[in-house]
Amino acid sequence: MKQFISLQQGVAMTQRYRANKELILDSGFRNKNILSLSETFNRAEIEELLSKPGCTAIRIYYGMDEDKKVHAILVASDANNADILGPTNSATTEDEEDDWIVETGIRCPVVCPEDSPLNEDNP
Repeated sequence: MKQFISLQQGVAMTQRYRANKELILDSGFRNKNILSLSETFNRAEIEELLSKPGCTAIRIYYGMDEDKKVHAILVASDANNADILGPTNSATTEDEEDDWIVETGIRCPVVCPEDSPLNEDNP
């Protein structure tokens, strides 16, 4: 099943999000960039996830850092809808553990993409 949407649908959804993202937050969290407008991930990291044995999809979780800012967390998943998380035993090095979960996306704001219909208020 394809999961693509039209540009028009994407524009409507991103505009609605930008218009409401602060309103859905408790007042104590507003105007602190808790919710980003977008996050950009390097192709190499996405390809690394896609190359995991058994990977059929990429799953996006949402997490929160110590400053309460929300981040996308990407993991590979398999045909049974299970996360592919790699080895978790004590013999695994930190580097081996680090290439199974992607979180270091570039958040907007601060670093935002060039203007496009998906990030302009009036495309």
